[in-house]
Amino acid sequence: MTDVALQSGGRRGGIVIEDDWPGYSLDLFNYPAHYSGDLDCVIVPHGVIMDRTERIARNIMDDLGDHDIVVLCVLKGGYQFCADLVDRIKALSRNSNCTIPMRVHFIRLKSYLNDQSTEDLHILGAEDMSFLAGKNVLIVEAIVGTGKTMKTLLKHVEAFKPKMIKVAGLLVKRVSQNSACLPDCMCLSSL
Repeated sequence: MTDVALQSGGRRGGIVIEDDWPGYSLDLFNYPAHYSGDLDCVIVPHGVIMDRTERIARNIMDDLGDHDIVVLCVLKGGYQFCADLVDRIKALSRNSNCTIPMRVHFIRLKSYLNDQSTEDLHILGAEDMSFLAGKNVLIVEAIVGTGKTMKTLLKHVEAFKPKMIKVAGLLVKRVSQNSACLPDCMCLSSL
């Protein structure tokens, strides 16, 4: 990776994708023929995402030690990232002295009308989250935009008095109000 294109955003900050990053040439990758003509470049290779996912898993294990985790996977976009992250935590747990029991729960957030963020947040699957009381909670989200949705979700989860809340995000978009609520750990960022 070049110094200019992708830069580390710190231990928890993720890899920063600069605006002028042209991506990697398609000649460097194998991809399905039906994508031919639709792709110009590869912005972030799968291996980089998986490596960052493992780094986040290690950070989570460092933060939580051997305490159990309740993972709240934000559907639909967060499913694959959540599955990969949970798999990495389990693999690291099996190969260490610290075993972390995990339970995964799925929720769905609706805060957009067409392509515009609204003030209303509907949390589906989270009507009664009393099982979070006294637990370590890891919220896994695919894309964090303005941060308004995450801020509202955190307020909702905090009402059930968990012991600790961490947020892991796959991608944090650069938007003017983004400072409202950033994930504790992220893979990629355009900040």
